[in-house]
Amino acid sequence: MRVYVREPRAADAEAFIEKNRESLSLHRPWVYPMTTQAGYEAYLDRLGEDRYEGYFVCRKRDDEIVGAVNFSEIIRGAMNGAFVGYWGYQGCTGRGYLTEGLALGFDQAFGSLGLHRLEINIQPTNTNSIALARRLGLRKEGVSPKYLNIGGEWRDHERWAVLADEWAEKGGSLWVRSRKYIERSKQEI
Repeated sequence: MRVYVREPRAADAEAFIEKNRESLSLHRPWVYPMTTQAGYEAYLDRLGEDRYEGYFVCRKRDDEIVGAVNFSEIIRGAMNGAFVGYWGYQGCTGRGYLTEGLALGFDQAFGSLGLHRLEINIQPTNTNSIALARRLGLRKEGVSPKYLNIGGEWRDHERWAVLADEWAEKGGSLWVRSRKYIERSKQEI
């Protein structure tokens, strides 16, 4: 893998906020990551709660943050699952970094977090995220009309999911690492 995942730190605030600001046109209307110091501090506070886990996807060759992966509303007990959110950054897209980072995040979620199910909710117009879900082997379970309020509007979302045993049967991030698209994306621009 050309990336690794790590927990966000207070010292990351400036770089993270700047990357989010530079990538607004890439993110909207699908995600609205924090663009202020107060927003970043609230994000770190949320990650301190039992219901949230978050990771930065960092490129190995220079440790640059190239994306973020979050597991939210972690529900234990009979469900034992979470919702997945993620985004990449301007200048770092189209190279497979987020695919690799999300796969490593799934390994964490199903491994050390011991989750059973991960669900990604994607707006139907976000074709890049839908393609990413497919690359990772998630299955589409349906459409939820006006499911989430994003940017002040109730938006339809497609539900994509994967279970721990399905991820393990594929080989997890080792399966993703072996995929041919990784070979094609190794060429740095």
